[in-house]
Amino acid sequence: MLTACGTSEKKTVEGENPFFAEYTTPFGVPPFDQIKFEHYKPALLQGMEEGRKEIEAIVNNPEEPTFENTIVALDEQGALLRKVQIVFGGQNSVNTNDEMQALSREMSPLLSKYSDDINLNPKLFARVKAVYDKKDELGLDKEQMKLLEETYKDFVRGGANLSAEDQAKLRELNSKISMLQLTFGQNMLKETNAFKLVIDKQEDLSGLPETLIANAAQAAKDAGMEGKWVFTLQNPSVMPFLQYSDKRELREKMFNAYINRGNNNNENDNKEVVRDLVAARLAKAKLMGYDDYASFVLEDRMAKSSDKVYQLVWKPALAKAKEELADINAEIKKEGGNFEAEGWDWRYYFEKAKKAKFNLDENEVRPYLKLDNVREGAFYVANKLYGITFTPIRNIPLPYPEAQAFECKDKDGSHLGVIYFDFFPRASKRGGAWCGSYRPQAYKDGKRVAPVVTIVCNFSQPAPGQPALLSADEANTLFHEFGHGLHGLFRDVHYSGVSGVPRDFVELPSQVMEHWVFEPEVLKVYAKHYQTGEVIPAELIEKLDKSGKYGQGFATTEYLAASYLDMDFHAVSGDAADKKVIKFVDQTNNVPANLNVMDFEQQTLGRRGLLKQIPSRYRTTYFNHTMGGGYTAGYYSYIWAEVLDCDAFEAFKETGDIFNQECADKFRKYVLTPGGIDDAMDMYKNFRGKEPGTDPLLKNRGLK
Repeated sequence: MLTACGTSEKKTVEGENPFFAEYTTPFGVPPFDQIKFEHYKPALLQGMEEGRKEIEAIVNNPEEPTFENTIVALDEQGALLRKVQIVFGGQNSVNTNDEMQALSREMSPLLSKYSDDINLNPKLFARVKAVYDKKDELGLDKEQMKLLEETYKDFVRGGANLSAEDQAKLRELNSKISMLQLTFGQNMLKETNAFKLVIDKQEDLSGLPETLIANAAQAAKDAGMEGKWVFTLQNPSVMPFLQYSDKRELREKMFNAYINRGNNNNENDNKEVVRDLVAARLAKAKLMGYDDYASFVLEDRMAKSSDKVYQLVWKPALAKAKEELADINAEIKKEGGNFEAEGWDWRYYFEKAKKAKFNLDENEVRPYLKLDNVREGAFYVANKLYGITFTPIRNIPLPYPEAQAFECKDKDGSHLGVIYFDFFPRASKRGGAWCGSYRPQAYKDGKRVAPVVTIVCNFSQPAPGQPALLSADEANTLFHEFGHGLHGLFRDVHYSGVSGVPRDFVELPSQVMEHWVFEPEVLKVYAKHYQTGEVIPAELIEKLDKSGKYGQGFATTEYLAASYLDMDFHAVSGDAADKKVIKFVDQTNNVPANLNVMDFEQQTLGRRGLLKQIPSRYRTTYFNHTMGGGYTAGYYSYIWAEVLDCDAFEAFKETGDIFNQECADKFRKYVLTPGGIDDAMDMYKNFRGKEPGTDPLLKNRGLK
């Protein structure tokens, strides 16, 4: 049984455990080089113990509840636990191992109980409600009022108004959901790492770029198979393989391995995990008084209801995808093929169709997208817009040995924060790209505490002795995640309870940055040939511009398929506008014990006419955004925010200057700085002067 550290044990551990002392590192970053696995558990337990005592102190305060002694005290409690969790969570994502994953599973029910003990504490809620009930008499400023309202709402949405019997049920459901989400993510990582395509014949490498071949040879060498080539399900390996391999049977093998992760009827299978998870989420929503989990989640988002999500641009996207499929089948016939395109053919023949239409091969662009230069391009854009600078930091603890660290300074030279970059895939790192934090912006004793931001990607590993060269899509990803990083660096709030923004707004700061990546004015600054230093030729920029919208049928359709799949699993009514609606529940609105989640996926996407050649961007059993938590009933957020970001960039273009200072200053002031103090749409209107229109989105995707 786990117990908190005793006094004598704590004294011993405090001398060694970095979490129990103030960090003395440069800029106060976590001392990654000193933190060892054995430090996490005692620090997590101690953090929970201290948090409980802080809650007891609030509850047992003999004074009348006030904003300061209840709401602010609650916002500040749990500092040690947050300090440990933010490091453990970050490291468990970028450098995990069996021990870390086992500790995650051990801590999950304890952390769930700790959270519920706060949300379901009747005396604590009574104090919060007492302050809330007299909110209009307290003379609070806008930020304080928002914190009070959010705190009260969090308690209500956390079950504070439920009966004791229902609260007990909620505790069980929360613990179950937490563990299932964790299990899903761990299974997915194991499945991704389990498959390897080993090639031992030179002729089977036909069509593959030299960089990819070199990386595969290095992977084989690392695996003790020198002289062979190993390809994996990490995106920088599988995607270019599907794009360039001339060997159709090998593309089929890679494609099927990729889309069946978590669906192999083995110990890492996620089908039952998903069934149990959607059932538990539905039960929680019903317990809280909602029809379904989507209604519970969306109440707090800009979209408000699943109906608005189902109104997104499916029909024009599908029509465009069918045009692209016709081009692909034409390419197959042109080569003498006597077959219809399958999923493993799409990327390969699309690349040929694109080259035929625009005389552009993606490999022509890579030499101009050296990773370091693309990063400097992002820095250049941020400097032109906001006047900020980035300087490399030497001799600072790093979250992983390959990571890079930079100090960000504001235009007046003051310290804004630290930003890490961790670019390349490894077996201990989860897939995808994200922006995280090792310390959020805050205030302590009236002074601003600068954030420590981390940007994590899984880009193509450079060949030995060569620089990393990015694809156009990877360059876009770097700018995207950097946009999240700027949001974290610029945020300026006094309370952690108002630091966040709605999930369907959070992608605006990231996606708006993507608009600068391939602007000719920006490309001329950073897109230089890695060998000659030659600036990217004007004719290549023109080809990029003309071909930029080609492929948006596939991209939009595969994305929306995932968005709808996510919503279909969490909205009992399904798409109310579709008379042929398929539900994942039975007549009693419960998830049946025999629900086959893959059959449901096939049926619900099939009825919308999804082409068989286009799988959902994430299929059910590896859809970590929704099944792992984070974007549950929220994967639509990217295109929802794209309405905002396309309209926002239009504001810059309307001035005739993509670096217009007045526009940039307003975007920083009204969107990037205030956290969640203002309503999301109010933030946007404060910047733009009006609500966004959809025309810029449709034009940007070539759908109009």
